[in-house]
Amino acid sequence: MTSPTPPTEPTYADRTFRSPAGLAGGVLLLVLICWIGGDAAFRGHGRAPWMALAGLLTVVPLIVAFTLRPVVFANDRRVRVRNPFRTITLPWTDVADVRAGYSSELFTHDGTKYQLWAVPVSLRQRKKAARQQSRQALDDPYRRTSATADVRDTKARVAVADQAVADLRELSERAGDKPAPDAPVRSVRWAYEVIAPSVVGVVLLVVLGALG
Repeated sequence: MTSPTPPTEPTYADRTFRSPAGLAGGVLLLVLICWIGGDAAFRGHGRAPWMALAGLLTVVPLIVAFTLRPVVFANDRRVRVRNPFRTITLPWTDVADVRAGYSSELFTHDGTKYQLWAVPVSLRQRKKAARQQSRQALDDPYRRTSATADVRDTKARVAVADQAVADLRELSERAGDKPAPDAPVRSVRWAYEVIAPSVVGVVLLVVLGALG
């Protein structure tokens, strides 16, 4: 007689929040820096190739950290914030609020604040969304639906950062105050894979400069 197969644990798909503009800018910067640094490393003379390699070792990890690395993963159990130099994992029961002022921020019940680098606030987008909302209110002061209204344009009148924060706040409220049995504990992990190469590159630049 075969033993029954144990039930599989439910999986909770992550929602991902990140900046498309940051990704595009990071890729362009990496291409430009690698092109300039690679040219200096292969065609330079004397200490120039070593200076170029040390510069690349310093700058490339920083560009990756500030443009490609930031992302927020969230599901019904927890939120994981990957910032340039550290990753913070929190169960929703530890989260008191998520706000977007001049930057997007997450607050815990003990008063700790974590900035969400992956959700940058654009004041230009916010002003544009406010103007669109004002025009809509003037066109329909009694909140009557026009026969020509485009219902697909609802989220276009909200700034991207504000919409992302609203979605995160909705996930937090849905989780409630009762901790789930499989919810993770709060953890903070430093990104040594980013920090170490940059520190080594800076040290090499200082040594090469002193020898110069």
